[in-house]
Amino acid sequence: MLEEEREEGKNLVFAVNGERFEVSTVDPSTTLLHFLRSQTPFKSVRLEPPLFTAIIRRRSLVKGEARFPSLVGGCGACVVLLSKYDPVLDRVEDFTVSSCLTLLCSVNGCSITTTEGLGSSKVGFHPIHQRFAGFHASQCGFCTPGMCVSLFSALVNAEKTHRPEPPQGFSKLTISEAEKAIAGNLCRCTGYRPIADACKSFAADVDMEDLGFNSFWRKGESKEVKVSRLPLYKHHSEICTFPEFLKKENKSAMALDLERYCWHSPVSVQELQSLLEHYDSNKKTSIKLVVGNTGMGYYKEVEDYDTYVDIRHIPELSMIRKDQTGIEIGATVTISKAIEALNEANGGDFNSEGVMVFKKIADHMEKIATGFIRNSASIGGNLVMAWKNHFPSDISTILLAVGAMVHVMTGHKYEKLMLEEFLERPLLDSTSVLLSIKIPCWYPGRNLTSETKTVLLFETYRAAPRPLGSALPHLNAAFLAEVSPCNTSDGIKINNCQLAFGAYGTKHAIRARKVEEFLIGKVLSFSVLYEATKLVGAIVVPEDVTSSPAYRSSLAVGYLFEFFGSLTGERAQFLSDCLNGYNNSSLFKDLRIKQNRDQFDQTKLPTLISSAKQVVELSREYYPVGEPITKAGAAIQASGEAVFVDDITSPANCLYGAFIYSTKPLARIKGLEFESKSLPRGVTGLLSYKDIPECGENIGSKTLFGTEPLFADELTRVPVADTQKNADRAANVAVVNYDMGNLELPILSVEEAIERSSLFEVPSFLYPHPIGDITKGMDEADHKILSAEIKLGSQYYFYMETQTALAVPDEDNCLVVYSSIQCPEYAHATIARCLGIPEHNVRVITRRVGGGFGGKAIKAMPVATACALAAHKLCRPVRIYVNRKTDMIMAGGRHPMKITYSVGFKSNGKVTALQLDILIDAGLSPDVSPIMPGTILEALKKYDWGALHFDIKVCKTNLPSRSAMRAPGEVQGSFIAEAVIEHVASTLSMEVDTVRNINLHTYNSLNMFYENSSGESMEYTLPSIWDKLAMSSSFNQRIVTVNEFNRINIWRKRGISRVPVVNEVSLRQTPGKVSILSDGSVVVEVGGIELGQGLWTKVKQMVAFALSSIQCVGSGDLLEKIRVVQSDTLSLIQGGLTAGSTTSESSCEAVRLCCNTLVERLTPLNERLLEQMGSINWETLILQAHQQAVNLSACSLYVPDITSMSYLNYGAAVEVNLLTGQTTILRSDIVYDCGRSLNPAVDLGQIEGAFVQGIGFFMLEEYPTNSDGLVISNGTWTYKIPTMDTIPKQFNVEILNSGHHREPSGEPPLLLAVSVHCATRAAIKEARKQLTSWSGLVWSDSTFHLKVPATMPVVKELCGLDSVERYLQWRMGK
Repeated sequence: MLEEEREEGKNLVFAVNGERFEVSTVDPSTTLLHFLRSQTPFKSVRLEPPLFTAIIRRRSLVKGEARFPSLVGGCGACVVLLSKYDPVLDRVEDFTVSSCLTLLCSVNGCSITTTEGLGSSKVGFHPIHQRFAGFHASQCGFCTPGMCVSLFSALVNAEKTHRPEPPQGFSKLTISEAEKAIAGNLCRCTGYRPIADACKSFAADVDMEDLGFNSFWRKGESKEVKVSRLPLYKHHSEICTFPEFLKKENKSAMALDLERYCWHSPVSVQELQSLLEHYDSNKKTSIKLVVGNTGMGYYKEVEDYDTYVDIRHIPELSMIRKDQTGIEIGATVTISKAIEALNEANGGDFNSEGVMVFKKIADHMEKIATGFIRNSASIGGNLVMAWKNHFPSDISTILLAVGAMVHVMTGHKYEKLMLEEFLERPLLDSTSVLLSIKIPCWYPGRNLTSETKTVLLFETYRAAPRPLGSALPHLNAAFLAEVSPCNTSDGIKINNCQLAFGAYGTKHAIRARKVEEFLIGKVLSFSVLYEATKLVGAIVVPEDVTSSPAYRSSLAVGYLFEFFGSLTGERAQFLSDCLNGYNNSSLFKDLRIKQNRDQFDQTKLPTLISSAKQVVELSREYYPVGEPITKAGAAIQASGEAVFVDDITSPANCLYGAFIYSTKPLARIKGLEFESKSLPRGVTGLLSYKDIPECGENIGSKTLFGTEPLFADELTRVPVADTQKNADRAANVAVVNYDMGNLELPILSVEEAIERSSLFEVPSFLYPHPIGDITKGMDEADHKILSAEIKLGSQYYFYMETQTALAVPDEDNCLVVYSSIQCPEYAHATIARCLGIPEHNVRVITRRVGGGFGGKAIKAMPVATACALAAHKLCRPVRIYVNRKTDMIMAGGRHPMKITYSVGFKSNGKVTALQLDILIDAGLSPDVSPIMPGTILEALKKYDWGALHFDIKVCKTNLPSRSAMRAPGEVQGSFIAEAVIEHVASTLSMEVDTVRNINLHTYNSLNMFYENSSGESMEYTLPSIWDKLAMSSSFNQRIVTVNEFNRINIWRKRGISRVPVVNEVSLRQTPGKVSILSDGSVVVEVGGIELGQGLWTKVKQMVAFALSSIQCVGSGDLLEKIRVVQSDTLSLIQGGLTAGSTTSESSCEAVRLCCNTLVERLTPLNERLLEQMGSINWETLILQAHQQAVNLSACSLYVPDITSMSYLNYGAAVEVNLLTGQTTILRSDIVYDCGRSLNPAVDLGQIEGAFVQGIGFFMLEEYPTNSDGLVISNGTWTYKIPTMDTIPKQFNVEILNSGHHREPSGEPPLLLAVSVHCATRAAIKEARKQLTSWSGLVWSDSTFHLKVPATMPVVKELCGLDSVERYLQWRMGK
């Protein structure tokens, strides 16, 4: 019986934040995110733009690639709490989901809670909001609402447990649960440590001393005082997540009207069969079976389906059944529910070994994706993707190892198959459905009858860039074995084993049958294991297109060795005796676990952050300047009230644009057409070069070094449509015809650029000067290294908010443009030039930016300009929100470069001369690339090189133009310096730290290298904080500890390193405006843009301080009266560029000048009133000033006249797993002299955030391209920024206030992350030394190059891809 025959169709009804919504009709492909952002006032669910297509101007235009994965659902910015009510059990189930993947029709009868539903500035903030703000856990704030909802969900579910009542103000949450609650949420700003502290502050088992720097208490206060000052959390009076009115309606199981929704919800297998047969006979109708729709996060569907079939309500598919033979899980059961069921398995239902297997499967599943994906992704959907799409599934691998079975329905035929058989089957027809999965219960001797002392062993493995998931594995594996003591000889015998490998670049997971056959019946020994590893290496062979194939094969060998290795060698006899003597399998299992940890995991590391320490020197001399006050706007960022550009409600008749990116580096465009031969649905027009007014220019962006066109040529098009989805779809199906005849080959490398003399000119005033006599320095050297090479790749900004703009036509040929940009003034001028109108006809407004890092400067201009041109042409509002994939292609990112160096040095390690030849890949246009030679040298000069000469060329290639990224050139310069030092130390067989120390600047050498910016000798604090770091971090003692660790551990090695940073600081001219309104409140405008760096906060503090010099009642407490408002290019001109980490300081100086003017104007009046009245309060003074026509608005333009230095030091300790190449950062210690901090809390966040972004560059973030130079890493699934589980386990920061100038904190700390890379190199050196000893050779400190980023494959290759085989050969030889 079809669903429409079952009952009358109903409307879609659900609740959002307690408010009822009823939708009469909707496209079934509509997501919950789209509805929330377009049809409700709740805009906190941030959009991670889906990857349809987008622009590209830098290169010729071509068709977007429709088959790329969409890669959405991986950032957590759109997380909401979904609540379902079970009327039978009268119970509400609460869990987080990604609203960008959740289909709106699937929430029928459900309740949604966003961060706005927790609290607001009007009704009062929730303690979550308050604690996020108070722990300084929000910077740009774009990702914060999703974090808050993730934590709220954890709190709600913790309260449902039967744990003891927590102390007042706390919840039933544990520290581990608190940290893991937001482990899947991405943040590019904070460095995660303060976020973790905000979450842990709710945990009942938290140690208050472990919570970091915050605005609630001061150091030294008692635990009781600290608890009392935390915003009170009342766990008994938590928000109701499911309103009573919805319980009464309870339509969750009722069918939607098919005609209006094209959405089926069958409630039986028979009904599903009828539907499938009906649609199978109607070939014109496309259908999709849906559960959580999370597959859309990886495989983007270009076209929508005609009908959707929601199969979640079929009992046979949603059941979990347990009996003595195992656990059967319905195909629509979510991964989270499956984990719960597996963890609930106990000795009452199953034997202890079976329980062990179930729990280890559950543990592995918790590393799949993220919590908010696991909550809606189904077990069956994961397996079907593995079978149908060759998805690199973890579930298929681990279930394969335990011999799982699947139940499949095809039409009216039912089959039970082994999972292995299912995966190898050809594609089934459209009527086939996976019904359930059966995981058998294992016990010792399950497959044997004669063995009575058999022990069952089971382990799962996963090598991925992120330990806690949210990253696809390089390889996964699961091994199950039954072993027993050998009756005829010493050792352990393998009676049975099942070995599964997957995700290594093959169609699906496999059983290693040949290895199993070889091992079964064998007594384990080094020789047996060696032969088995050779078989594994021959079987686990990735397909040709797979990245790092040798590494993946090596992982398979390493995991097999890890599983069986502890059962061989000296302990095998001991373990055998234990079994024979005691016949106690649990004893043997305990010994097995202990041995495994001893050999492979000497120190069981905590999952996330174990501790952190922040030391800050505070001073009230200039109160409130220097106070660690909460960042302005942090609470409204947490509550979702902060408005970003895409949160602005679309005006009536708004249109949407998209860009078409190029897949060819150099080509002519012959024409552009669409696959349908007509304009796609919803498209209203195609913007082109011809739409630029006659008096306008084809200009998309401008810098000091030139302009860049908006359109590549006359045939370039920008589709404009009625929705962003239709605009993206139009761009996606566009077909661009090329002509590459009679064109030179594209220039795709700096070497090719040099061969063809393709260079950009660097103005002489920007090119640095050489230092010293290079010939003399080389002559003085005892040793020389000649023509060594380094190559550095790029890095993507990965701001959470991609490029976006909204242009609204205004009267009299004017335009208002809202842009997420770091330099509104530049966009203002560019738009005016493009349209050929006076600049006073254009107004560019920027309130806040959802992360910039340099990428929202020049690169944001074409987006704003395209919107403006379309709005001007069509006389309608136009907005563009660039999708992530296109943003990654057009962004360019950090500059790649090739470095060749020659260095001369003394036998004691003192460098006497350094010659550098640097080739910088600038891409197709100059952008700001000509500044790079100077910035590279600024950072590189941190050591005394004796003499320093260089030849730096900025190369023009046919690749997307590069732009400034946080610490542009400086991060590369710092790395080059450390690479040279490491090379010198390696050549001399000296400790690297000794070579660093001997090459630190004296004040005299600093003066020579930095000339006018070195300051006075007393300001040179680097040597003192270098020593301070050694003391505070116990550096020398830890070197001894690291050496001892490396001596006794075979498969884990540690390294430790410390590096200095010297940063040259240059301030820019910046405008400011301060106005005092009649009620005494103050409004402030500055040229700088709030990017999350705390600019508004510091400006407020400076205004409050500067105005407090007016001696009247209340003038000393003005902070709450001050508001900094958005940037408006017609209100405050000459705003310049927010970059270089100095805009906050410059803006503070600008407003201080304004306040000085206001103080001068108010002082005479204040003195007269004091004489008359004796005392006067602030409000009265200002009211009198208004009445007496005192000008209470002042403007200024701060023009700097100094260049200063800042000094940072950093120490890092890492641990490398030699079997996988995984690097764990055990501890970091940062000491930063920031002169005089305007706000230590803000600066601390900037230091930690910059450092973690540096970890990304040096250790994680790959930004690869194909042979044509097109970026192929294009979203959250393939581009891995640091997450909570990849930051230092112990994260210590000390801020010094030496009082010498105010130094920036946003960029210099990023350079310190090079120490993680250096420490990793030290650990690899120990591994290579060990590898050499196994070969019977004498170790020589040979030089090796550790690439950037030092990813797992890179590290493992240097540690030895064949290290296991060589170890086994060594042991066999012994």
